Amino acid sequence: MSLAIIIQRFAVYYKYSDIGSMTTNNRIKLKSTLANHTQGTVDLASWLEQLGISHDLQKHYRKSGWMESIGTGALKRPGEEVTWQGALYTLQTQAKLPLHAGALTALALQGFAHYLRFGKQTVYLFSPIKTRLPAWFRKYDWPQLIVHERTSFLPDDIGITDLLLPFFSIRISSAERAILECLYLSPDTLNLVECYQIMEGLTTLRPRVVQDLLEQCRSIRVKRLFLYMAEKAGHEWHKRLDHAKLDLGKGARSIVKGGVYVKKYALNLPEELIKL
Repeated sequence: MSLAIIIQRFAVYYKYSDIGSMTTNNRIKLKSTLANHTQGTVDLASWLEQLGISHDLQKHYRKSGWMESIGTGALKRPGEEVTWQGALYTLQTQAKLPLHAGALTALALQGFAHYLRFGKQTVYLFSPIKTRLPAWFRKYDWPQLIVHERTSFLPDDIGITDLLLPFFSIRISSAERAILECLYLSPDTLNLVECYQIMEGLTTLRPRVVQDLLEQCRSIRVKRLFLYMAEKAGHEWHKRLDHAKLDLGKGARSIVKGGVYVKKYALNLPEELIKL
C-alpha cells in the first residue's frame, strides 16, 4: 500500500470536513512518522514526541490501527514482528542506552559459535552497572530468555562493532570482547569447557584489539583464564601479545573447588578442562 493511500485513509477515518491547517498538519505528521519508522523495530513515545507526534495524536494512531502498543511508552507497526534485535536497536538509537549484545550472543551472530545449545535460546545483553532497561522491554514476552548483565569489568566503549541486519544495524561485542564476556560469566552461567571449545575456534582474533582489552580489563580472573585458554589452544595471535603490560595481580584464584592447580596462571581449574 502506498504512502499516499495510507494518508488518504487516515484522513477519511477521522472524517475531517475541511482541508484546513489541522488536516494538513496531521497528514504531514503521519507521513513523517511512517517515513522515520524502521521496519521491525519499536518506536518510543518520547521519540515520537520529538518528531512532533503528541501524546494525543499517538492515541489516535493506536485507535486508527496505524500503531500498536507493546507496553508503556512503546509502539510498533501492526503486522510487523518485533525481535529482540529490533528492540535493541530502539534502545540503542532512540533511548540512547549504553547497551550491546555480548558473550555467546555476539559470537553466534558473527558465526563463531557453530553448535546449538539445548533449551530456550538465551540473549546476553551487557551494559554499565547503572543502566536500567525500560519496563516495556523487561515485561515483553520474548521467545528468548533475555539476560541483562550490568558490569564494569570492561569499559563500555572498546571492542564494540556494528552488525548490519536487513533493515538496521545493532552494536554488539567484537569476537575479542565477546570471549572475555563469556569468561566473565563462567563458571556459574557458562561452563568453562564450553568457553574453551569456543576459544579453540577463535583463530583470527586481532592481537592489538586483544591487547587493548586485556590492558583495560578490571578482572584478574578473566585475564588469567583468557591467557591460559589462548595458550592451551596454541593460537598464533597469543604469541604476539605483550604480556609485560598485563596486570595479572597476585595470589591464587580458585575457579572451582577440588580442581587442579595451574601454577603458571595461579588458577584452580576443573579437571575436565585440564585434560582437553
